Amino acid sequence: MDTNWIINTIGQLANIGDGERGITRLAFSDEERRAKEYAAELMRQAGLSVRFDAIGNVIGRLEGTDSTAKVVLTGSHLDTPPDGGKYDGVVGVVGGLAAIKELMARGPLTLPVELVVFTAEESSRFGYATIGSKVMTGLTNASSWNRVKDQTGLTLKQIVKDSGLNLAEIKGAVRNRDAIQAFVELHIEGGPYLERYRHSIGIVEAIAAPTRLRILIEGQAAHSGSTPMDERKDALVSAAMIVLAVQDIAMEHAHQGTVGTVGIMRVYPNAMNVVPGRVEMGVDIRGVDHASIIDTIQDLKDAISTIADGQDTPISIDVLASEKPVKLDDSIALTVEGVCNDLGLKYSRMPSRAGHDTMNMAKIAPAGLIFIPCHKGISHNIEEYAAPEDIVNGINVLTETLYKLAK
Repeated sequence: MDTNWIINTIGQLANIGDGERGITRLAFSDEERRAKEYAAELMRQAGLSVRFDAIGNVIGRLEGTDSTAKVVLTGSHLDTPPDGGKYDGVVGVVGGLAAIKELMARGPLTLPVELVVFTAEESSRFGYATIGSKVMTGLTNASSWNRVKDQTGLTLKQIVKDSGLNLAEIKGAVRNRDAIQAFVELHIEGGPYLERYRHSIGIVEAIAAPTRLRILIEGQAAHSGSTPMDERKDALVSAAMIVLAVQDIAMEHAHQGTVGTVGIMRVYPNAMNVVPGRVEMGVDIRGVDHASIIDTIQDLKDAISTIADGQDTPISIDVLASEKPVKLDDSIALTVEGVCNDLGLKYSRMPSRAGHDTMNMAKIAPAGLIFIPCHKGISHNIEEYAAPEDIVNGINVLTETLYKLAK
């Protein structure tokens, strides 16, 4: 395994979108496009045939001796949230190519193997995550996607069009489930478990699913000096109470692995001398226990109703996304477990509390997700870091797993 090439390639990708506070390659941005084109060129240099599908997923293919056989897929994404890190998604793309190069050196495989760079995995720009893999697996929500806007007011439909793509044609990117043998993704954990217990590999058994809410609070804008405190309809006060409710309710359900986050808040008119008249919030609820997620959301709705009545600020809730936790294929998990034993690597069976493209691919094929440790569990942050040794361990496990699936 060429460790220097792996680390250098990760570094080259980090230069695309690099800023003072982190790396920013938003979905469908010029930075994401440049990163995907760079990855496509690396695939061509390695000898893979490369194509872009109707949503912009990059697919590099290594043929097997049986070109009519089912294909084994691996891959991840190259987009980031604002001010993100250099390893999230990238490890799975660079590691996937490194694994395929190693397989090529061993000689022909029976089944073809493909490396996929998924478009728009992160939800940061539009509130919708894993767009590329949703399209590939036929899980699109075209009517909602046509309406949704980013924070600058641009619609997803227009941005996709500006990228040279067309939402009306994305059905052409759907893969036939009968043509896929398996999908395996390599990714940093994005949490502290593996580092804390000094395990090299995480074998993911289930992936948490997000429910995302857009909450709109209508108060009454008023002069901050002349409006008495007992006559105010302050939308931001109601918003603050909702933030605390999300925290308290999620803590009550934390023992079931459920978490809640308020990640977006827009205040109008956003002036120091005006009582806020309107607030828009984005809330993310997720977990691996679907019943717990449902209970958490209902508790939150009840709390919001009480806040709206008590503060005289009408509140509406729009569900942007609602997905169920996904159980991954146990036979692939057993294969990864056997590889770890062969390589002498300590591993843990564990859930993923973050969403990944794997959860969509699992709808059409047996799917597996391999985690490696990241420093202090930090992700989506400039301090995100994975040690070269851990990256190489993960790639070695991915290589042997793909070999067993495709040989």
